[in-house]
Amino acid sequence: MQKIFDKLQAVVDRYDELNELISDPEVIADTQRFMKLSKEEGSLRETVEKYKEYQKVTKTIEDDQAMLADIDDDELLAMTKQEIADSQEQQKKLEDELLVLVLPKDPNDDKNIIMEIRGAAGGDEASLFAADLYNMYLHYAESQGWKVEVVDQSPTEVGGFKEIVLMISGQKVYSKLKFENGAHRVQRVPVTESAGRVHTSTATVGVMPEEEDVDIKIDPKDIRVDVYRSSGAGGQHVNKTSSAVRMTHLPTGIVVAMQDERSQQQNRAKAMRILKARVYDYYKQKEENQYNAERKNAIGTGDRSERIRTYNYPQNRVTDHRIGLTINKLDRVMSGELDEIIDALIVADQAKKLEDLKNE
Repeated sequence: MQKIFDKLQAVVDRYDELNELISDPEVIADTQRFMKLSKEEGSLRETVEKYKEYQKVTKTIEDDQAMLADIDDDELLAMTKQEIADSQEQQKKLEDELLVLVLPKDPNDDKNIIMEIRGAAGGDEASLFAADLYNMYLHYAESQGWKVEVVDQSPTEVGGFKEIVLMISGQKVYSKLKFENGAHRVQRVPVTESAGRVHTSTATVGVMPEEEDVDIKIDPKDIRVDVYRSSGAGGQHVNKTSSAVRMTHLPTGIVVAMQDERSQQQNRAKAMRILKARVYDYYKQKEENQYNAERKNAIGTGDRSERIRTYNYPQNRVTDHRIGLTINKLDRVMSGELDEIIDALIVADQAKKLEDLKNE
């Protein structure tokens, strides 16, 4: 625990230093630096306040324990012992909270995401399951107050999706949805199955943090831009001009298509935003020599044997295989009630990080 307390004291020292810096007139005059330091100060505030509260409770326990030997009144002795017990309970609670706060932060946790959902093994049924997953995440996002935009989609004739790409923005989106990366397996009787047999199909979900101000320069010569007419509902809503945009980054083969905005200029701007994020992510991971391995580990091939989670319709059951969690309320999960699963995944991730921290 001493290493952890050393980390906490380092956080307090940095917090005090930041408060001095953001009070400096020269820093205040530099808007960009002031905002960066203020953001860092804000991110440390909860940890510092919690640690000071912990120190205060610890001092109370020490003072009360020192008083015990000098108390000769039974009633006062009982009250002091009870106060020590209450303080120790509060101390343990604060200690647990501090352990979580001192864990290494994922720098992407506060970011918006780009989510890619694809039908994989199972033909039409896989595309229908991809549509079901899309609706599940849409309802979950609504419950969190997040905004969902469809960036690109390839619908199938049966009402599913070969692929659908989303931008989800809001508070701490990546921190909650990053665990959705992988192959999702469904077991149910397809609507096309006349004999009533249960089939197994899969869809893959990829979650990538959105890079808003990425430090990357894309040479315009490396981008092929195709424009075409947006497909719409027909009638007066059909766009009679070529407002839809497809951008291809030639060195990587990354493609972004955008047609949800009315003007070509708006679609170009949004497509470039997505393209920069994908290209940045590609090169960032390639530099670490892990791009291909990470993509396979995160999203998988979609084969039926690969899965992070199974959705069993006949038994109304969902199982997350990474943490061995099984809940019998598939209907509610598919309607967007994902909190129980996501919270359990976060706790499991924190437990692993705590174990690593203690073993350092």
